Amino acid sequence: MDTGVTGGGTRPGAAGPERPAPAHAADWSLRSAVAADIEVIAELRATVMRADLERLGRYDEHRVRQRLRDSFSSRYTSVIMAGGALAGCVTVRPADGRQWLEHFYLAPHCQGRGLGTAVLRTVLERTDAQGAAVGLIVLRGSAARRLYERHGFAVEAEDAVDIHMARPPGAAAGTPPHARLATARVPRA
Repeated sequence: MDTGVTGGGTRPGAAGPERPAPAHAADWSLRSAVAADIEVIAELRATVMRADLERLGRYDEHRVRQRLRDSFSSRYTSVIMAGGALAGCVTVRPADGRQWLEHFYLAPHCQGRGLGTAVLRTVLERTDAQGAAVGLIVLRGSAARRLYERHGFAVEAEDAVDIHMARPPGAAAGTPPHARLATARVPRA
């Protein structure tokens, strides 16, 4: 999971409104994204991914936002609201015989309070009810990998930048990674 936007959608270090109170896992909801959300989410992506992309030597001020704009789908994206304010977003898109967890970002002030776990648990309950496997790509070295592993994801492949992970329907958290690998592979249609 990649995470972050500062309160009011301002860039880090820019003058702007104060950050909203930190979100707690019990005080949140999902709403369908609309086209008007695209720029706030693009800024959120840039904020959240900056440190990991810089560490990997891949940060580009324009590209980080444009990749979100190019792949944004209000049909598959939900905005995470916490305490009445935008706290993040998550996209779940069907492709290649599974659901793809994409664009899962939490504002920095909302991290570390159980919100990401609560949202991920809700998303996975929905995909499990559909009997769907879930795939995702996380940046190498991202702390999000540990969150995904705790929720039944296992590594399928990795390269110098990305780690491809998958989770079969109903995978229990805490299942040893080697046991998940055998069931995580889903034949491509």
